[in-house]
Amino acid sequence: MLKTALLSTWPWENLGVYKYMLLGPLVGKVIHSRLEGDDHNLASTWCFHILLISFLRFALYMWYTNTCNMLFLTRNRRICTKGIDFEQIDKEWNWDNFLILQALIASMAIYLFPYGFANLSVWETKGLVAIVVVHVFVSEPLYYWMHRLLHGNYLYTPYHSFHHSSTVPQPVTAGSTTFLEGLLVTTVIGVPILICCLLGFGSKTVIYGYVFVFDFLCCFGHSNVEIVPHWIFDDFPFFKYLLYTPTYYSLHHSEKNSNYCLFMPLYDAIWNTLNTKSWDLHKRISLDAGKSTRVPDFVFLAHVVDIRSALHVPFIFRSFSSLPYNARLFLLPLFPTTFIVMLVMWAKAKTFLLSFYNLRGRLHQTWVVPRFGFQYFLPFASEGINKHIEEAILRADKLGVKVISLAALNKNEALNGGGTLFVKKHPNLKVRVVHGNTLTAAVILNEIHEDVKEVFLTGATSKLGRAIALYLCRRGVRVLMLTHATERFQNIQSEAPTDCQKNLVQVTKYQAARNCKTWVVGKWITPGQQRWAPSGTHFHQFVVPPIFAFRRDCTYGDLAAMKLPDDVEGLGSCEYTMGRGIVHACHAGGVVHSLEGWTHHEVGALDVDRIDVVWKAAIKHGFQPVCSHPK
Repeated sequence: MLKTALLSTWPWENLGVYKYMLLGPLVGKVIHSRLEGDDHNLASTWCFHILLISFLRFALYMWYTNTCNMLFLTRNRRICTKGIDFEQIDKEWNWDNFLILQALIASMAIYLFPYGFANLSVWETKGLVAIVVVHVFVSEPLYYWMHRLLHGNYLYTPYHSFHHSSTVPQPVTAGSTTFLEGLLVTTVIGVPILICCLLGFGSKTVIYGYVFVFDFLCCFGHSNVEIVPHWIFDDFPFFKYLLYTPTYYSLHHSEKNSNYCLFMPLYDAIWNTLNTKSWDLHKRISLDAGKSTRVPDFVFLAHVVDIRSALHVPFIFRSFSSLPYNARLFLLPLFPTTFIVMLVMWAKAKTFLLSFYNLRGRLHQTWVVPRFGFQYFLPFASEGINKHIEEAILRADKLGVKVISLAALNKNEALNGGGTLFVKKHPNLKVRVVHGNTLTAAVILNEIHEDVKEVFLTGATSKLGRAIALYLCRRGVRVLMLTHATERFQNIQSEAPTDCQKNLVQVTKYQAARNCKTWVVGKWITPGQQRWAPSGTHFHQFVVPPIFAFRRDCTYGDLAAMKLPDDVEGLGSCEYTMGRGIVHACHAGGVVHSLEGWTHHEVGALDVDRIDVVWKAAIKHGFQPVCSHPK
């Protein structure tokens, strides 16, 4: 988009979140009237209505967008199958600019034409008829010709190309426009309301109703989810000219040279710009609804961590999900609802599809086991959790998925032996089950500087702890293994080469690490236990959830992770605690397993000799280390 074009940028483009202060005078007018006891003042009344309508419109667009991102409901009804990436989300960040513009213009209209908006009744039948007639015979053709002109040689690049740069239509894409387009759409939606009121047929219900029907149809058309059954057009052929469908609009969005109408394809038919593929494509998508289309090559089987992070998903707040997770105060009011949803999920939910992306022509999906982190530590919940994991593995096997990788708690040793339970129970699985811990170990080990001579290790006898200890002792590093299980320590020590066994040292107290500045945390430690670390200590960690960053004189690493290759497509959400384009090492490990075409399961104990093999394969395929250790 050319920034120099007149009316191409929004006047408040550089204000950020402070743009909402533009509505301050309306808020002030309402508050002042309430304090003065002048609640029935025309300006005050309509300032209140304008603010309420703006809030409800915002909520409608957010609700519809969130619903479209519920892939477990919409995946087989999506028209454009591409993912919504970070670039599109950033581009549409200020989609609600038009709501501010229309609120300001509406308030001006009331000041300019007070007689038209004074003493409006709650309902007026003539007003309903009038506003429909004006919309059909004024707004629809007006929008059609303005839209068609925006696709002309002179106007498209500076004014309309920005809207079409969003590759996957979403309800909020309707508001992702330039300032000129915002003014034009304001005219289209404003003319019927103004004419209706000036004729004396206005009513509050008609105004509210028209605005929300208009917005709903905008969301509907931009949704990229086809919900209109084709039998309606078969039984009532003329209906296809009265109301467009998401498929109809998607063709305009992708091909750009047809289907210019607002909501009624009748005007495209009249002026010969109706795309001939519209109904055939709609029929195909409508008939295919409910059928699984494309089988993923790889599935990452995740789980919910806690109530806070449960809100960090694309179908709650798309923009929030696209940023690295951070606890925010605006989420607090949603906690009670999330708690209720958690109980419902516990009682009835099944494993569901959360997100997807594409890598080199391969479809990668994230499925979620409907269990929260604390539930994995309830003895009576283990059987149910394993049942969900087993069903997900069998479903992936039936679909033809090549690799399924288990997230942190889904491969808990006490739960299922790091996935061993399922492989033994189903020896003929075609899908490869991977815990991804080999790459997790590799990431942690490659973060530890070569000049480090001593490491303090908690969770020392776990799968990862064992592998890290054995690898480091071979490297000549002295490993202080915190454990009270002497027999397990001795078994691990006996696996080390004879000349390296002296490098593995069992300790039973945190005080033993008071002179060690490299801690590898595989078991959750409290702030009180962290105080034994000397100043300048760096905490590497593979514990979920991560430990609290309690010490200001120490540094804390993130969970083991890698950045996906640069050619990843359609990625628009961040994994828990991770930045953009970064996934947990167990996720990356499964992807590498798939890309390499390895035919073995990676479950149970880690093969220490494969740590370097997996690391080199990850680097070869374009994965990038994300080192959280300060240099």
